[in-house]
Amino acid sequence: MHKWYVVQAIPGLEKKVKKSLEENLESQGMSELIEQILVPTENVAEVKQGQQKVSEKKMWPGYVLVYMTLTDDSWMYVKNTNGVLDF
Repeated sequence: MHKWYVVQAIPGLEKKVKKSLEENLESQGMSELIEQILVPTENVAEVKQGQQKVSEKKMWPGYVLVYMTLTDDSWMYVKNTNGVLDF
């Protein structure tokens, strides 16, 4: 059964952790266990020097959300990914 899990990553490397997890899903046989990986972000409009600029802001810096079935293998796969601090 798939559930959402919060993975603590090195702050600033959330997108790199997501990319690493997604790239190795097929080769490690985890594509059935890990369904979705998200870095929670929101678009924020800022006005600087009279011009409006839209930038992407992380809602929870240092965290990645993973929708997966928790097994020993899937836990080890996520835990051993570069940039992951804790599960």
